[in-house]
Amino acid sequence: MPKLPKGVKRRRNAYYWRYRIRGKEVWVPLGSDLETARRQLRELKREGKVHRSELTVCEVAKRWLERCVPIGRNEKNQRIAAVRVERYLVEHFRGVRVSDLKPDDLRGYRLWLETRGISPATVKHILGDVRTMLRWSEDEGYLERSPFPRRLLPRLQEEPPDRLTDEEVERLLAMPEPYRYVIRLGLATGLRWGELTRARADDVQNGMLTVSRTKSGKLRRVPIREELYRGRVGLLCPFRSGGSFQRTVRRKSGVTTFHAHQLRHTMACRWLEAGGSLAALQELLGHSSIVVTQRYARLAEAHVRAEAERLRVGERPGERDSASMLQVVEKPSVPA
Repeated sequence: MPKLPKGVKRRRNAYYWRYRIRGKEVWVPLGSDLETARRQLRELKREGKVHRSELTVCEVAKRWLERCVPIGRNEKNQRIAAVRVERYLVEHFRGVRVSDLKPDDLRGYRLWLETRGISPATVKHILGDVRTMLRWSEDEGYLERSPFPRRLLPRLQEEPPDRLTDEEVERLLAMPEPYRYVIRLGLATGLRWGELTRARADDVQNGMLTVSRTKSGKLRRVPIREELYRGRVGLLCPFRSGGSFQRTVRRKSGVTTFHAHQLRHTMACRWLEAGGSLAALQELLGHSSIVVTQRYARLAEAHVRAEAERLRVGERPGERDSASMLQVVEKPSVPA
């Protein structure tokens, strides 16, 4: 590693000039390239002043979208990040220099977002993008240190998966073809809608469907029953538009809250209710972390009630029989 000039320190991927003035330690960003950092250091020492970024939050956000986001996100998530910046960040921080940002400014941004009528989950995603952008700005030397405060992201209330009831599944399976086939395919494989529309009969080998172009970018193999691919060629799902498919299913089945992702949720819940392992379900669904899969551990109420009745946790052996006998003994006699 090349020797750094005196007073220059490396933090993460950027270089900084560290010095003390009036008893206070100051870190001046010099950029991520060593030669550029040396040149800026010479200029700063010659001018005798500390450099502060004159870029606005909006200008930094534009550079972040152009240079950083395309590297780590797919096309869909790149578009989502751009919309969040244009719709919220630019509107709130227009004209504000990124070097002037303070933790209280970002706390105020969260409060402002919560007045925009958007869900807490969306607020969390927007703030997560801001945190990533400010860390990138620190690495690039636009900031001495990211002002993003701790515990700013809202804590979301965990909710059970939006699954279909057994009655709703029966109504969906009573639909005519090809809707019934797509419903069966979704319930059997747990594929996302995009994966479902790209699945092909020639992707099946030895009863395993190879799923590519996944959300995580990882290839996975999903078991599929022979009746769902036998005699079929090309694409398994004849529909492309998820919105059109869902609207037709709602109208024909009467399940007014139906959406295609419910098939995936229902498959996962039924897998666990039948005694399937959580680790195997993680592989089937393609989750990068088992923490995500654990959401489906919230089993159906009827299943929990049946298990509780079977196990009777907390009772000593023989206690249940004694309690039943006591009820018989205490039952008042009926006069003849």
